[in-house]
Amino acid sequence: MSYRSSSSRHRLGVVTLLLLALVAAPAALADPRNLERPSHHLVKGFRNLDPSYDYTLVGRTAGLLRRAVERRPERGSPPVLVPNDGAALRANGSEPTVTWVGHATLLVQLEGVNILTDPIWSARAGPFGIGPKRLVPPGIRFADLPPIHVVLISHDHYDHLDARTVEELARVHHPRFFVPLGLGAWLTAHGAQDVVELDWWQRRTYRGLTFVATPAQHGSGRTLTDQNLRLWSSWAVLGHPRRFFFAGDTGYTPALADIGRELGPFDVAAIPIGGYTAFGAHHPNHVSPEEGLRLFEDVRGRLLVPMHWGTFALNLEPFREPPERLLAEAARRGLASHVAVLRQGQSIHW
Repeated sequence: MSYRSSSSRHRLGVVTLLLLALVAAPAALADPRNLERPSHHLVKGFRNLDPSYDYTLVGRTAGLLRRAVERRPERGSPPVLVPNDGAALRANGSEPTVTWVGHATLLVQLEGVNILTDPIWSARAGPFGIGPKRLVPPGIRFADLPPIHVVLISHDHYDHLDARTVEELARVHHPRFFVPLGLGAWLTAHGAQDVVELDWWQRRTYRGLTFVATPAQHGSGRTLTDQNLRLWSSWAVLGHPRRFFFAGDTGYTPALADIGRELGPFDVAAIPIGGYTAFGAHHPNHVSPEEGLRLFEDVRGRLLVPMHWGTFALNLEPFREPPERLLAEAARRGLASHVAVLRQGQSIHW
């Protein structure tokens, strides 16, 4: 079976499900009776900060139908991972490191605390063993991880919240999970015993680090009937003095510059750079490489580590395009020395 034919069937299946969902998932409305409600809270669920945000099921379905009949460019070969047996990471007690495991999964070591972001070790990003296939193995085997103290979850989409990985982390490592509002019950149902739910701008201190849930422009939902019922977020990790920013999954909006003004500068900012082609010049839910660099500047980052590319059969653009466009834009703007494009399994000190 060819990749193209399998991918076409997957897209058509998604189109059908979204068409069925148009009736099943009405939009929630803001409650005019409660002036104390945060602006991103709805009577039922959440919304983005940007009033011009437009990512309706109708628009998404139309886009999927259009792309189902369009000829895609060949994606080429995915990256080749850097072998990492985890020995140096397990031995490390104090040196700050960042390791790209793949997609939005990073292992961050800061002040003796080992942190995982949006962990997924599964072969597919979807329910019941279906969904986009993993094309590059995890950069470090699950069994080779150091003790994991903290897990940060940005939102509940399958490529960022993986049930099997969460269950294994809870069983083996017993970490504290920091999650956006509404995700706590899902985590505890999958074995997590230490879960902290936070709204945007709320913070908690754990093992000497401060974890702040910060805004993102995205959405949530694991079925056709739970769209945007759980919050989505980015995350700031504040150490002494180093700071780390994890953008999760986000589209670009100038409103995110508040993160840099309130909490920056960040020594390392992990920014997504893949999944932008479906909407041409500006995808509501994903930043392009050029927008990712702009977001990096907005949050006052010092080193950009790109993620959310080159791991799953998930996005449309050729595998090499996101990092090449990012580096070209960084060079044009005199920021090339502030970008570290990693391969899966590669670690850097910061």
